[in-house]
Amino acid sequence: MATLFISSSKASSASSFSVHQTISLPRHTAFSEYMMEESVDHAHAIITKWDTKSPTSLFHENRKEGREFLKCVKDLRTAMHFFLSQKSASGKLVLAQQLMQIAMKRLEKEFYQILSANRDRLDPDSVRSCVSGRSSNSDDDQYQCDVGSDEEINVAGESISEVERVSALAMYDLKAIADCMIGCGYGKECVKIYKIIRKSIVDEGLYRIGIERNSSSQISKMNFEALQHKIKHWLSAVRIAVKTLFNGERVLCDHVFSASDSIRESSFAEITREGAINLFKFPELVARTKRSSPHKIFCFLDLYEAISDLLPEIELIFSFESTSAVRLQVSSSLQKLSEAVRATLSEFESVVQKDSSKTLVTGGGIHPLTESAMNYISSLANYSGVLSEILADWPLPVQSPFPESYFDSPKSIDNPPSAMAMRLAWLILVLLCRLDCKAELYKDIGLSYLFLANNLHFVLEKVRTSNLRYLLGEEWISKHEKKVKQYSASYEVMGWTKVFSSLPENNSQAPMSPEDVKECFGRFNLAFEEAYRKQTSWVVQDGKLRDDIKVSIAKKLVPAYGEFYEKYLGMLDGERNLEVLVRFSPDDLGNYLSDLLHGTAISGSSSSSSSSSSSQKSGRAR
Repeated sequence: MATLFISSSKASSASSFSVHQTISLPRHTAFSEYMMEESVDHAHAIITKWDTKSPTSLFHENRKEGREFLKCVKDLRTAMHFFLSQKSASGKLVLAQQLMQIAMKRLEKEFYQILSANRDRLDPDSVRSCVSGRSSNSDDDQYQCDVGSDEEINVAGESISEVERVSALAMYDLKAIADCMIGCGYGKECVKIYKIIRKSIVDEGLYRIGIERNSSSQISKMNFEALQHKIKHWLSAVRIAVKTLFNGERVLCDHVFSASDSIRESSFAEITREGAINLFKFPELVARTKRSSPHKIFCFLDLYEAISDLLPEIELIFSFESTSAVRLQVSSSLQKLSEAVRATLSEFESVVQKDSSKTLVTGGGIHPLTESAMNYISSLANYSGVLSEILADWPLPVQSPFPESYFDSPKSIDNPPSAMAMRLAWLILVLLCRLDCKAELYKDIGLSYLFLANNLHFVLEKVRTSNLRYLLGEEWISKHEKKVKQYSASYEVMGWTKVFSSLPENNSQAPMSPEDVKECFGRFNLAFEEAYRKQTSWVVQDGKLRDDIKVSIAKKLVPAYGEFYEKYLGMLDGERNLEVLVRFSPDDLGNYLSDLLHGTAISGSSSSSSSSSSSQKSGRAR
């Protein structure tokens, strides 16, 4: 019995399963077919209502109906798949295909209208409130924009402007339409419209900020002033282009076509590649122009700095493989600018080193070469960031004719100087060596040392009052300050030794005879007057340096002469023409010294001093 029961149970179960299958499958299929037919009928009502002949905008007039339109297209696509797999001969499939074509035409029209109506609103400034955040997972993810529904956007309306709200809705609609068209196999039509409109916007934007197509010949024919003006304009435009135009296009493109990596890449590349390459080619064209002036280097540095500052953003925006040509152009421009900077520095160094001007600066003052070279070098120091990059792998000449003592490292061994600091110190060294040669042109050795003191002091002041101070360091300054003092001391020796030697070496020695005293006064008068006559035409332009030099001379001269004067003047009482024999009192010497090193003879002070001297001498005679 048990066996029979089991068998019967199995038979019963099998029979029950078979009956269930034969009854339920047709019912299920029939129900699904019914639902698909309902979807087609519903889509027919919606799509024909909004066919391409309808003059109004679906998404602009009724956003709720716009979303319903997209939903019915999605349902229509599902129905088409069903009929293709289950009932390919169904008349509903033919109808669905026809409706799909009408719907795609309508969405194509809507896509075009939204893009056209929002030409001026679809930029990062107006849509920043719709960007929910940027992921750090990948470069591309940083441009994904997540726009919520229009209800969510309306809720956020209190914190965003009307323009931003409209832009956010436009972005949401564009993305929804693009997703729908791409999902239905009509991505090509959608992308074509997007590329045409957005490329025209990008090209127009570049034109508005003054970016034009320039050939190499056009740039090379510009004079320096015109080129400077064009560069200044480009420097402003490139920031707008990168930070607003290209960045905004990347944000929008990544958002609208987030459903397809390949589409968003190809779309962005085709829209921006041509304009971006033209934008970033300009610095390369400038770098290739003739370097007619050393000051052109500042144009090169400004361009290099602008690109270098924007480089992280450029690489992020144009991160696609299809935009590698843009990155290559940026790299090429930086390389050409770097080469132009190095070549200009080499030419400047050569100009300084080979300066053969034989013209002497009157009075041993500041040489024009010193002034122009130091103005140039101190201006270069303002570009320490980009110059450090450019000069990093550009070593100084291995062999140099210059003494190593001029080029001691301004930093410690553990913290060596930068390539830029070394290069600028080298240029100053070249200048100083050239000034040594120019000092040899002066016949008066004292004046040659004064020339060196003047010019080195000018160099030091330029270093102290510019960024060169931080590049070269305090040790460099201290070493060259000592050199100025050495030059000043050498001038003092050569210019005043004859005056100092005209006085007795030691006033405490055995008394002199009246004849010896008169002879000593005579020698002093001649030596002092000769030194004074020459040195009223000599010049020290820096007031402090001039005062330091004169104080140093006075400290040595006035006490020595005063001691001799006080000790032996009485010996000449009764001498005829005493005022001729003793022409200067100790106080007169200070007055005369004050006239020196101003660059012109000062007769008023001299006569005043002479009158004072004569009065004193007359009083003593009486």
